[in-house]
Amino acid sequence: MPDSDHDPYVRVRGAREHNLAGVDVDIPRDALVVFTGVSGSGKSSLAFGTIYAEAQRRYFESVAPYARRLIHQVGAPVVGEITGLPPAVSLEQRRSTPNARSSVGTVTTLSNSLRMLFSRAGSYPEGAERLDSDAFSPNTAAGACPSCHGLGRVHETGEELLVPDPELSIRQGAIAAWPGAWQGKNLRDVLDTLGYDVDRPWRELDAKDREWILFTDEQPVVTVHPVRDADRIQRPYQGTYMSARRYVLRTFSDSKSPTLRAKAERFLTSAPCPVCGGGRLRPEALAVTFAGRTIAELASLPLTELSGLLSTTTSEDGETARVLTGDLVARIATVTELGLSYLSLDRATPTLSNGELQRLRLATQLRSGLFGVVYVLDEPSAGLHPADTEALLVVLDRLKAAGNSVFVVEHHLDVIRHADWLVDVGPLAGVHGGRVLHSGPPGGLADVEASATRRFLFDRGPTPAREVRAPAGWLRTGPVTRHNLRAVDAAFPVGVLTAVTGVSGSGKSTLVGALTEELSGVGRLVTVDQRPIGRTPRSNLATYTGLFDVVRKLFTETEEARARGYKAGRFSFNVPGGRCETCQGEGFVSVELLFLPSTYAPCPDCHGARYNPETLEVRLRGLTIAEVLDLTVEAAAGFFADIPAAARSLRTLLDVGLGYLRLGQPATELSGGEAQRIKLASELQRLRRGHTLYVLDEPTTGLHPADVEVLMSQLHGLVDAGHSVIVVEHDMDVVATADWVLDLGPGGGDAGGRIVAEGPPAEVARVAASRTAPYLAARLGA
Repeated sequence: MPDSDHDPYVRVRGAREHNLAGVDVDIPRDALVVFTGVSGSGKSSLAFGTIYAEAQRRYFESVAPYARRLIHQVGAPVVGEITGLPPAVSLEQRRSTPNARSSVGTVTTLSNSLRMLFSRAGSYPEGAERLDSDAFSPNTAAGACPSCHGLGRVHETGEELLVPDPELSIRQGAIAAWPGAWQGKNLRDVLDTLGYDVDRPWRELDAKDREWILFTDEQPVVTVHPVRDADRIQRPYQGTYMSARRYVLRTFSDSKSPTLRAKAERFLTSAPCPVCGGGRLRPEALAVTFAGRTIAELASLPLTELSGLLSTTTSEDGETARVLTGDLVARIATVTELGLSYLSLDRATPTLSNGELQRLRLATQLRSGLFGVVYVLDEPSAGLHPADTEALLVVLDRLKAAGNSVFVVEHHLDVIRHADWLVDVGPLAGVHGGRVLHSGPPGGLADVEASATRRFLFDRGPTPAREVRAPAGWLRTGPVTRHNLRAVDAAFPVGVLTAVTGVSGSGKSTLVGALTEELSGVGRLVTVDQRPIGRTPRSNLATYTGLFDVVRKLFTETEEARARGYKAGRFSFNVPGGRCETCQGEGFVSVELLFLPSTYAPCPDCHGARYNPETLEVRLRGLTIAEVLDLTVEAAAGFFADIPAAARSLRTLLDVGLGYLRLGQPATELSGGEAQRIKLASELQRLRRGHTLYVLDEPTTGLHPADVEVLMSQLHGLVDAGHSVIVVEHDMDVVATADWVLDLGPGGGDAGGRIVAEGPPAEVARVAASRTAPYLAARLGA
């Protein structure tokens, strides 16, 4: 086709995914395109839900039908037509299930190359057989240390942990590690039946008996005759005994409940495996070295140090070693370019932030050498210090220069300014958004009055000077020695807003993680993170905030419900009774299409209402329960204005800028920023007594600058009410309005882990050793 006929645009027509209002937009290829707009405006629905989803659907159509059945496919987006769309690669911030075996090395596939280097070019002990590369992986049966199964650490417990108060008897709860409620009573009854004295103080029991009760691997089964209240039926049952040690280890390794796992962890000590010394591998693999070090030692080095060591390889080491180390050094360079030089290959992915994980995936794509692809990125600047954002922009330009299109959903103003093309979605969120306000070069947004982004991009002056609050006291932690922190002592002021800053990997989250309720002066501790408020569509805004309980109670008090004898459970879509049984209260049914993606259709019986016809006959002020759940927070605030319990919940949701969400909006449809603000709103609606310490780790991630203003207004309100707030932050707008700044660094990893500066923002902005100082000074206009 002649060049003159080549259409250089991706043209979207009639996009209606989520809240998009029939969007028509033309987006240039071979450019850096940034999608902006307030949280919930529809920018992700356009970039990911429409453009990327359609590119993925078209790719799957080229795959053999049988193979398509084996791939998890998303449904087709709700869009009229998209033309000019190349293949697409998505780099989202969503993480898979946390897995201790997943590491920086496995995500970047650098571990594969390092294992090959040891297999083919390592120094073996005399007479030793050459090992396959699998023998150098702790995640394979051929390589994993048989003692710790490749985890490098063993968990153990002792009597002093399991029984903190030996003055108590077993019946009084001497074995603190045991479960509560019926399960704990069952274990006590089984012991009683086995002939052990459960009423004597623990310290008076025979040492041999104490040892068996806590540590035995036996699991005897006995017939238990429970002693219960006189008015209750007493039936004997078969009870199985499990020692306290066995119970704790099984709960820690197998439980899906984070709460139960955290409780079990309190009774365990963790130590390097005595067999492999924490190396995770079999002895024969750890006997092989390269440059005088084992593979475990190399994997534990920061990437910059590892790269430097591998770069010393010479032709004397052989051609195989030269080729493999050359490939490793080149691939490590793309990771360090993205500001992640402080990471090591053995760093577990659950300990990484979402931003770090996304940048690791981005580094892998940089080395892939793909051409003519659309890369769709979700906030690549998330978790990045302003100093590292500059390196990110260089990487995005390299992707574009390689002949690709880069579509980025972003809030960071430096990334927005750097764009070739800007798509601004809004003007507000939810039903008040979903329109493209501007599609063109960034400068053109200056003329769009309706845009919430315009004010921050073009009309910003320095942060107005404000009087910093005086601390009412101090919380002292330390010495903290964890990750890259080495015996760090820190003092956090009470009754003010503190910002903890520093480059990525400097130790901010680790230091803040040392704050516990046990510390003198903390009182109550509330941690507000961006984890989902639920993992299934059955969890929603109303159920999480407790508003649904109030709504169901109101429905049971209606005349119709009382006449029919309906209780609160009748109005829940999670239990049988009032829900539609065809769709089990889901509102939709899955239609299996074999080699096409499964599609979801409204339930043929309830048509998406989730309830059966009898339940829907009950109305509250003219609305059914399904219609109430379909109200936005904004509309519901008016509807329930005279119901104090409901109005308080709705008011706090409005205060944190979530008026556009529907009460029944599934948790799976909420962004990390929305989930965090819902948690904050749930906390704000509580009637607080006494001092509370609020800790927020990067609360502005995923938030538009306009939403950041709303969030900061709430956080300052908490401080004005007598509480303390600590935020880990990279956003200089937030740091500039704090009362106290604690800056870590100066670098990341081993080059960080120290407090470089502390004090009011204006003082920290003048500290020459701080990498945060110049950016903070710029925001303060200093």
